[in-house]
Amino acid sequence: MIEPIKLSPSSLNLFKDCPRCFWLDKIKGISRPEGIFPSLPSGIDKVLKEHFDKHRAKGEVPKELDLKGVKLFADMDKLKVWRSNFKGISYADSEGNILRGAVDEILQKGNKLIVLDFKTRGFPCKDDTHEHYVDQLNIYNFLLRKNGFETEDYSYLLFIHPKEVTEKGTIVFHLDLKQIPVNIKQAEQLWKDALKCLAGKEPKASEECSYCNWERSK
Repeated sequence: MIEPIKLSPSSLNLFKDCPRCFWLDKIKGISRPEGIFPSLPSGIDKVLKEHFDKHRAKGEVPKELDLKGVKLFADMDKLKVWRSNFKGISYADSEGNILRGAVDEILQKGNKLIVLDFKTRGFPCKDDTHEHYVDQLNIYNFLLRKNGFETEDYSYLLFIHPKEVTEKGTIVFHLDLKQIPVNIKQAEQLWKDALKCLAGKEPKASEECSYCNWERSK
């Protein structure tokens, strides 16, 4: 009996980066070497979620959003599940394969939900910075719709980067809110393509993959 496949936005990102590395990770259990993961983004995520939750409890929207007709998603119990890396928002297809993702924040406009994701950077955004996160936002919206929720045809990225240090030694961060169109069909196709890859033989090494190139050079 074939075990169901469990995928996430990060694993689908690996698939797009290199199908062979993705296949080796999921089928053979051979993962890419893990680098040092900076703790600052996780720390910023934590304090931002606490900041938003304080406003949620008051029925308010943080001023930095400056969005008309938008409120914070009120169901805190559900949001706690959706934020969890161990639970998140999940969907299983007819064969039991599971796609799961954990969100940072959910907004609501009328009956529709809007995904808001936090991104901490060391420098201001470039014109194409948001493009690295389009698939992630597509997947979150795909999962919400598969769970019976309506979503807007866009999401938001809240970019955070250090701006300056005050005379008192306080680090000031700049927040930049970007609206990003989402495409549900692209998310579903990406998932199907990834599952098809895993059902086949080991893909050929990509010439653009530094990990595959390193292996060939040994």
